[in-house]
Amino acid sequence: MRRVIGMDIHRSFGEVVIWENGLTRREGRVDMTRTALEGLGRQLLETDEVVIEATGNCMAVSRVLTPYVKRVVIANPLQVKAIAHAHVKTDKVDAGTLASLHAAGYLPEIWTPDAATERLRRLVARRYQLVRHRTRIKNEVHAILHAHLIPKCPHADLFNQRGRDWLTRQPVPDDEQGAIARHVRELDRLAADLSVLDHDIAQDALEDEPIRRLLWRDNLDEKNRQSG
Repeated sequence: MRRVIGMDIHRSFGEVVIWENGLTRREGRVDMTRTALEGLGRQLLETDEVVIEATGNCMAVSRVLTPYVKRVVIANPLQVKAIAHAHVKTDKVDAGTLASLHAAGYLPEIWTPDAATERLRRLVARRYQLVRHRTRIKNEVHAILHAHLIPKCPHADLFNQRGRDWLTRQPVPDDEQGAIARHVRELDRLAADLSVLDHDIAQDALEDEPIRRLLWRDNLDEKNRQSG
């Protein structure tokens, strides 16, 4: 007998609904903690299918519940809303809707990455955030100079050693000089963090067989161009 477990997950709790024989029944809430989710998992059947939406904590929920059930399905939330409105006649996308859509074969499932891919995604996302933060800080320094009619730096990079030497000589108020100094220290800290992330990303990439094959092929193509 097929059972589908729908979970409408939030930051601190999840609403659980069980679909069985075309009927749904609410099972109440479960806390979004590993202990509580493991307790839920022990109550489920090995043949159960669990359905959740893609959220910030969905991968963690999936990892905890996967050992206890047949499979955990992660749905695309935007497509779920559109399909639910058309087929279930409701604007509220909750646990029951998720379970019913999956049972009916309408659920738009997303691809779930393996642990290595998930780790690489996290590293790349953190690097992106650091680069954005670094850009904001540089823009703040440029804004200070612009506010005090300081002309453009004659050096190619305002934040290399020559640019920094030029920066310290500019006639801006003491509080602005202090702000610039703090921004420069923050840029140095971000540079150190970026170096660590770049190393980790490169290490993960070199351990990935498809990437190694691509690098080998690129090197071979480059040798062929040079020899030709």
